[in-house]
Amino acid sequence: MSSIPSSAAFDFRGYRVVVAGGSRGIGRCIALAFAQAGAAISICARGRDTLEETRTAMAATGATTHAAPCDLADGEAIAAYIEQAATSLGGIDVLVNNASGYGFADTDEGWTAGFNVDLMAAVRASRHALPHLKASPYASIVHTSSIAAFHPGVRGPAYAAIKAALNQYTTSQALALAPERIRVNAVAPGSIEFPDGLWDRRRTEAPELYRQTLAKIPFGRFGTSEEIAHAVLFLASPWAGWITGQTLCVDGGQLLTG
Repeated sequence: MSSIPSSAAFDFRGYRVVVAGGSRGIGRCIALAFAQAGAAISICARGRDTLEETRTAMAATGATTHAAPCDLADGEAIAAYIEQAATSLGGIDVLVNNASGYGFADTDEGWTAGFNVDLMAAVRASRHALPHLKASPYASIVHTSSIAAFHPGVRGPAYAAIKAALNQYTTSQALALAPERIRVNAVAPGSIEFPDGLWDRRRTEAPELYRQTLAKIPFGRFGTSEEIAHAVLFLASPWAGWITGQTLCVDGGQLLTG
């Protein structure tokens, strides 16, 4: 595996970035990458310990940081957090909606978790961030979707359907906000492995599923959180200034194999 380039390739000095769901895994890497690229960062999540750990790591880069606990299934909590973040950072230029309720089960609880966190948290955070984004000269929203949205599967039908809805929302939101010069895009990760993440656990808990999934990735390995973070930084950067309404698959070709 070749070395992963540094996020220093991007320059986000002067940007104020909010990452909803930014304390661990992909969200943590997104937040750290923006911090390393010079942005001021606010993150939220439910877990206070991991939240503070990530905030400390961001601060070590010299970035201005803000972190607050927030249940992203709670609309009132989201409204309060976005205002806290905007006040702390002095505005919002980039909103990253990364949280997931991991609603894989085809049960009422599974569907509700996905609807409230994967979809409605993105809708609500966008709504409350909009006044601040309208005041930004380089406003952008990036949602975290999944390649599960693009094909049927017997595992996680609720998760796939909700992510498909998020992709559709991305296109509609992009069209609605284009007159405000606010770009809206999404990244759709493939199977990503990070410590104590889903695929890290499945390596030991479901080794046959782990091997089957790995065999479907043409590059012969699972993706990394850093690779998703760099795609997010690209979509939020001036290099993607003429890109909106798109969902970018970041999967090492996994989707190509069905």
